Amino acid sequence: MADYDVVVVGAGNAALAASVSAREAGAERVVVLEKAPREMRGGNTHYSGGMFRFAFDTIEDLLRVVPDANELAGFPEGVEPYPRDAFWADLLRITNGRTDRELAEVLISNSFDTVCWMVAQGIEMEPAVSLGGVMVGNVIKWPKGAIVRAKHEGVGLSRSWFEIVARRGVEIRYETGAWKLLCNGGGRVAGVVAKGPGGGAEITGRSVVLACGGFEANQAWRAQYLGPPWDHAKVRGTKHNQGDGLRMALDIGALAHGQWSGCHATPINAEAPAYGDRELTDKTNRLSYPYGLMLNKLGRRFVDEGEDQQFFTYARFGGVILNQPESIAYQIFDAKVRHLLEPRYATSEPVTADTLERLVERLDLDRATALETIEAYNRAAGRGRFDPGECDGMAAKGIEPPKSNWAQRLDTPPYLAYPVTGGITFSFGGLKVDERARVIGTDWRPIPGLYACGEMVGGLFHSNYPGGSGLTSGVVFGRIAGASAAMKQSE
Repeated sequence: MADYDVVVVGAGNAALAASVSAREAGAERVVVLEKAPREMRGGNTHYSGGMFRFAFDTIEDLLRVVPDANELAGFPEGVEPYPRDAFWADLLRITNGRTDRELAEVLISNSFDTVCWMVAQGIEMEPAVSLGGVMVGNVIKWPKGAIVRAKHEGVGLSRSWFEIVARRGVEIRYETGAWKLLCNGGGRVAGVVAKGPGGGAEITGRSVVLACGGFEANQAWRAQYLGPPWDHAKVRGTKHNQGDGLRMALDIGALAHGQWSGCHATPINAEAPAYGDRELTDKTNRLSYPYGLMLNKLGRRFVDEGEDQQFFTYARFGGVILNQPESIAYQIFDAKVRHLLEPRYATSEPVTADTLERLVERLDLDRATALETIEAYNRAAGRGRFDPGECDGMAAKGIEPPKSNWAQRLDTPPYLAYPVTGGITFSFGGLKVDERARVIGTDWRPIPGLYACGEMVGGLFHSNYPGGSGLTSGVVFGRIAGASAAMKQSE
């Protein structure tokens, strides 16, 4: 007899959702294997902003998730419904049509019901004011689909999941990292070999759910699959996501899927630590660049900062910044927009000056070119009506690259500059799974007894990522994986 009905490898958002779902589906003996010690538990979830992107048709639907939101001044007048078609359009546009259509359908069609399921489990949600809401007059305007987060962000989300799994009777083994899948004579996955505080041991189970993240913390794999300079990128989250689950699955013939040369990366404080800080979590993020300019060490702009709202560009711009000279850029703002900067900017001190010339003198870049770049931008900017709550069409044209929206002149002191780099969040390459979260083998058939969810699901994201869809995907496929793994057919 197996030690457990379901063995879950990992202890982040997707893994814990899978364990709860397995218990709901009838699995009596469920164990979660967490490689990290208890004080470092929770994977990348702990370091996240806790945002969930999901489809909803009406404000009444949204209030099922955040029932207290009506008490917030300026809500919900600035909220646009986000039906499935809008989610689809954003995902297709952001990934240049390269998202896996079958998996995307699973994600989008289940997104609202899954977030409601989370709320029913006891996870509290709140409007994500400090992440995306912008007060325009007396109305809070929201980026499309980026409205709701877990209460107390990733820290609260992780804590809530651990409280829920404890109530559900799920066992958690800390400092226990799986490194090999066990297969029986018929080729069915029958457990894992893991190393814990007492040494190595076999942990058997009727089914195994892999939910232990991508390879973003693995410096060698970053160099191999993403290429330089990704090997020296700062890691925004846990140092434990080394690709263990991917390696174990590939070793038994799982099919690699998705963009293994791509990842989610974010503009972060250039002085952020090499790995995520448990206290700062996502507070190193620097995502208000649409309201200013970004210059590299050569003194040149290198992206259209106003291409789109930040939640549709930040996961790509992090990589663009990392590929600039010395992997550094400067975000420059003037006093007109200082009140629009995310609260996360308060976790570092900017370089400031009363003139642009003095500001540039204090930055480590080509100063002459930087002033020319800013002057050229100022000549092209300032035409239109500035509206921070939506793509306003206030463009700066005739410069390269142009700035498509929010192109106000830099003309109001004091001026501010924040040094940033690109921090990696998670890798896009993963495993091929089907609509039941079953891992598919290189023979294009499901590997019996093996399921995957979270960052390990390959194919959803390519080159870019709609903000908030990763956590939603984790719970959607985690819920499916747990229920599938608990089914009697899994025997």
